[in-house]
Amino acid sequence: MRQNHQRVPVCRSARGFVLNCRINFVIQGHNVAASHSLFLPPEFLQLMSDTLPGSTTLDTFLEYCAKPLRRSIRVNTLKISVADFLTLTAPYQWQLTPVPWCSEGFWIERDDEDELPLGSTAEHLGGLFYIQEASSMLPVTALLSQCEALPASMMDMAAAPGSKTTQLAACMGNQGFILANEFSSSRVKVLHANLSRCGVINTALTHFDGKVFGAALPETFDAVLLDAPCSGEGVIRKDADALKNWSTDSMHSIAATQRELLESALHALRPGGTLVYSTCTLNRHENQEVCHALLEAFPEQLAVLPLGNLFPGADKALTAEGFLHVFPQYYDSEGFFIACLRKQASLPAPEKPSFKLGTFPFKPASRKDSQSIQQAAAEVGLTWPQSHNLWVRDNELWLFAQDIEPLLNKVRFSRCGIKLAERHNKGVRWQHEAVIALGNASAPNAFEINGEQAQEWYRGRDIFLSNPPQFGEVLVVFQGQVLGLAKKVSSKLKNSFPRELVRDGILFSAAQ
Repeated sequence: MRQNHQRVPVCRSARGFVLNCRINFVIQGHNVAASHSLFLPPEFLQLMSDTLPGSTTLDTFLEYCAKPLRRSIRVNTLKISVADFLTLTAPYQWQLTPVPWCSEGFWIERDDEDELPLGSTAEHLGGLFYIQEASSMLPVTALLSQCEALPASMMDMAAAPGSKTTQLAACMGNQGFILANEFSSSRVKVLHANLSRCGVINTALTHFDGKVFGAALPETFDAVLLDAPCSGEGVIRKDADALKNWSTDSMHSIAATQRELLESALHALRPGGTLVYSTCTLNRHENQEVCHALLEAFPEQLAVLPLGNLFPGADKALTAEGFLHVFPQYYDSEGFFIACLRKQASLPAPEKPSFKLGTFPFKPASRKDSQSIQQAAAEVGLTWPQSHNLWVRDNELWLFAQDIEPLLNKVRFSRCGIKLAERHNKGVRWQHEAVIALGNASAPNAFEINGEQAQEWYRGRDIFLSNPPQFGEVLVVFQGQVLGLAKKVSSKLKNSFPRELVRDGILFSAAQ
């Protein structure tokens, strides 16, 4: 036995393994980067002992729980292709290993991780990639793989912080629409910030308990993703205290909520539509049994779409029903569960919930108004697809995806589309979220800056130039991506980066 290496302290009970409270995992014979102090309740270890299939063991499960979680990213194809991203980042010597179930996903290893946080790299700040755990990419892949055509309407029922919504939007190419719901009011702001950074323009945000949608919007969506709130057993490699408040009672209480959410999702789905139910937990009560309850309640209207061929090696996690039950040791990832279902026939709609919609404060822009705004936008390098229409609220101009419009008087939105501009006496003030989503980096008024200047931009400082451009309003560009719109004042570009987004501390290298 090597020094400082010992087997995980486990004792046997009559039914399996029991692990007492808080321990340090240091596994014999394995190169573990650092010890993890994990809180694992004895009942949880017993539950895992009973849940793990015969092809693996509790010792192997514990071994992988002790390993640091591999970091992973997903390239945001709304802003850059995977090939161009790999070319751009090649000089950094990042080690990028493809995630087998997501063509845009990569596990990432960096020599400079201690010097520069991944979230402070230029590519992350510019929305070129999203930091997303590899297993978390599975639900969207499963959903779209089983749709007969690219859905025009989707709902992400529990959307924050936005990893799966941005993944869906990228796969849809910002076409159609996504209703992104988040029950937690504090997380709606984070959701919007991530959508904005990634250039997503086809979403409408709501803030409801997901249980209302089956009655409020029956048979509305081509596809629904319910990445359900859960006990989080699968994230212990990332969060050592994830199970600090875990109990069998809370697990069963959460499962009851999940059943209600899943039934609501089914009612909101059109006949022929596809529904994915996923969790980042490991027990059968919140996973298989939640799905079984729905299948038993609607045996003629619902069918399982098996996921065994979703990617090479998927059969390792395949259950008898055709679900994927991913344990950390299968793919050296977080634990996850994914079930894919097809709605085969209509269901009677539940009783409509009673809530006040209020007066919808927007109205469509006139044809003349739309043309003049489009012309003004084009002069500063902003364009948008024909699938989006201009709407007006007081002095505000907004862009809505056309496919969202039938829902405008059916549900109350926290935020719909993207804010394009605000009118004032001398013209319009273009909004940052619209500029970074719609700006053309090849427009005549686009101006490429270097790495040092880009750092100044993200820190909210004006950029001084020895050879300033001739345009009064300039699209600031770095790495081929629009960072914002600046006014040229003499020999400087006046910074318009939103104050709430300004970054301090370590940023990317000026050489990038």
